[in-house]
Amino acid sequence: MKWMESDFVLNGDIFTIIGLEKTYSREKVSAILTGLDSSVKNILQYHLAFDFAFMVGVYPGIAALCMLAREKYSSKILRNILFGLAALQTVAFVCDVVENIYLFNWIKNPEISSYDFSNYHIVVITKWIIALTGALMAIPLSLKRQKKI
Repeated sequence: MKWMESDFVLNGDIFTIIGLEKTYSREKVSAILTGLDSSVKNILQYHLAFDFAFMVGVYPGIAALCMLAREKYSSKILRNILFGLAALQTVAFVCDVVENIYLFNWIKNPEISSYDFSNYHIVVITKWIIALTGALMAIPLSLKRQKKI
């Protein structure tokens, strides 16, 4: 999907999905989505559609890593944390779906209320915190060769 981002151009300037997710103001997101020509709008919509396929792999993948790491340890606390992080990937998945729904709706109608934009950011931050916490904890723990420490 990264290859599509070079086509995210508005008035000669490139915008990014990360910018739309985290760093751009409500006014800037609205201005970007208002000013898109039909070809860039189509590319953005394709990107969001491909993101749904990506979601189907990434969140179950993180959950699987958490469960693999969980099996290597006997500490009940660590096992419970890893299980919880695995289960929370469903929340991250739902947050990612909701995030894309917001963006699809705003592409159609770029008038973005402060309330919607605040909720959107809560959804995005929640998704990133859960996914990154799960991945950053599970990857190093699953790579350990020791069994049942």
